[in-house]
Amino acid sequence: MRVAIIGLGFRLGYLGHVFREMDPDFEIVGYYDPAPAGMATLTEHGIPAGISHESAEALVKAGGFDLLMIGSPNHFHLDHIRLGLEAGVKVFSEKPIVSSLEDTYALAALLAKYGHETLSVGLVLRYAPLYRDLLAARDAGTLGNIVSIEAAEHIYPYHGAFFMRDWRRYEKWSGSFMLEKCCHDLDLYNGLIQARPERVASFGGRKTFIPANDPRTYGVNDMDMFHKKPSGWNGSDKVFDSDGDIIDYQVAIVEYANGVGMNFHTNLNAPDQFRRFAAFGTKAQAEGDFIRGFFRVTDVLSEQRVIDREYKATALSQHYGADEEMAAGIVANVTRGAALPVSTLDALEAGVLALSMDQARHSRQVVDLRPVWDRYDEALTRKGAA
Repeated sequence: MRVAIIGLGFRLGYLGHVFREMDPDFEIVGYYDPAPAGMATLTEHGIPAGISHESAEALVKAGGFDLLMIGSPNHFHLDHIRLGLEAGVKVFSEKPIVSSLEDTYALAALLAKYGHETLSVGLVLRYAPLYRDLLAARDAGTLGNIVSIEAAEHIYPYHGAFFMRDWRRYEKWSGSFMLEKCCHDLDLYNGLIQARPERVASFGGRKTFIPANDPRTYGVNDMDMFHKKPSGWNGSDKVFDSDGDIIDYQVAIVEYANGVGMNFHTNLNAPDQFRRFAAFGTKAQAEGDFIRGFFRVTDVLSEQRVIDREYKATALSQHYGADEEMAAGIVANVTRGAALPVSTLDALEAGVLALSMDQARHSRQVVDLRPVWDRYDEALTRKGAA
């Protein structure tokens, strides 16, 4: 499979390696990126990056590829996706697929015109073995009807510091932390619940990565941990005095159209991080943790454990065995038309939820998503795209 890349950052540099492992015929024919941070990873694994082009337009015009891969900063995604759709090529975009509600409506209109099947998205956790087992338990009726969910994604302090230093620190570029990082998780639970979110409330802010908590203020001068993960385009060395506007903790509650309730919590300063959920159904309780690698289902009536599985990390994957599965799935989709477990529409709906959480956080009001869905659905129609 021959690909072209817009935005050769750390993620697509790594995915180039994963795709090559899954497909020996994987080849990068060219890229556009004025500062390709992911080049070092490709070089390390002996993968040529092809021809460097002076613009995204020049890259797409040159052609000669089966898939256009987009890894540029989030606020560029819509324009770069549009280039591919207008050129009639298959497109893969890293998540989040767009970074604002207005871009969501604009992309929906483009999909009404060009079709959403030609655009795939890097919501990699849909491919995780744990998540597939969770859906299998739901589909087998083991859980009964899902009533409520509590879920969380917490990350190590060094990873939180990365967000304070990277271009992602600005909502104008990333959309928000909830969108940039937690859209994976929100997509998983949207998919599990099988309904759209309707009402959202959320609170959060920054309490950890502030000057008062700088370790140097109480005599700890070793700051290496907070620079463990390098920043890329428009990065900064500032951690506790970051000029960004993203949060470092947030909580949210969600009510779905089918009545399911969910609470979600994220924190960027977790020294013992986890990424877990507990889904409570009428017949059973399901618990899992992607980082700690377990999935358990306990029956309500018997109180017996009916599923108890553990998952080992793989050497290649950054996402609990899911990166290899995603690469293989995308290759199969492009070369043979195989179905994918997550769609562009799924990605847009997860993004709407994340952005609505931030709207609720900023306004300190419950946000009603039904007007958002009305406008979104209109854009998805031919009339909305005209």
